[in-house]
Amino acid sequence: MIRSALLLAAAGVALSGCIVDTHVVQAPPVQAAPAGGVPAGMQYLYGSGEAAALSAQAYAALVDHVRARMAKDDPRGSGPRTSVVLAPGATLASPRFQSCGDKPAAAVFDVDETLLLNLGYESYDAEHGGAYDAARWDRWEKTGAMKVAAVPGALDAVRALRAMGVTVIFNTNRAAANAEQTEAALTFAGLGPARHGETLFLKGDVDGKSGKDGRRDAIAQRWCVVAMGGDQLGDFTDLFAGLIPPERRMAAASPVIGSMWGRGWFVLPNPVYGTGLGSTYDQTFPSATRWTDPQEKH
Repeated sequence: MIRSALLLAAAGVALSGCIVDTHVVQAPPVQAAPAGGVPAGMQYLYGSGEAAALSAQAYAALVDHVRARMAKDDPRGSGPRTSVVLAPGATLASPRFQSCGDKPAAAVFDVDETLLLNLGYESYDAEHGGAYDAARWDRWEKTGAMKVAAVPGALDAVRALRAMGVTVIFNTNRAAANAEQTEAALTFAGLGPARHGETLFLKGDVDGKSGKDGRRDAIAQRWCVVAMGGDQLGDFTDLFAGLIPPERRMAAASPVIGSMWGRGWFVLPNPVYGTGLGSTYDQTFPSATRWTDPQEKH
């Protein structure tokens, strides 16, 4: 998902391919790291074996899920085929999914920190810190195509999906004006080809919005979407926007939505930026769960 490594510094800006939720209290900008140092979230996402393992695990599970579905999912069969894209009018409390009919299969992915690691941009942020700068991100989109790397597991997954006859579609909030450069970045990382308007959908495409539901609906009109991957909840539905963090957490774990994780919806780790980092102390630690060291002096 798009943005800087600065944790959604400004409300109203769409980052990482998601809608910025102005009801979420945003985390402060990351300060420049000390010489030789790297902010903790970046250390984890871009440097740790644990993050690599989580990403590879998510992609292996996604491929296994799609392979099992493709083995029994006959477009010519009599049984109904259902997309993993929510139908227009669905709610988080009452989710409904689009029907597929005889449409060919596709998997839909966010790009930034889902398929691509923006190592060049984040290294600059780690060194300089400061608030998110939309103009700087635009310059990164235009010039950083050869300073990215595929997320661990992504390249093998994309190859496996295509070998199964599943079309890989990219749905990101990178700028449409930089479509050629985004295509180049995906190709450089080995994830291409991507063609704007066919298998690459960018911010504002279809309905002029930064939210992705309009693009997802357009994709679902042409393809049977059998899996989606992303690093933020907006990569699966815009219905999470407008909820405060405890409501988002509860909705994500609700019976039907909760059953989608690992069964059509696959989440990649991202502790660096995004709407998932906006909770306050009270929202993160309910009062009933807090503990005080009994040896603490009062």
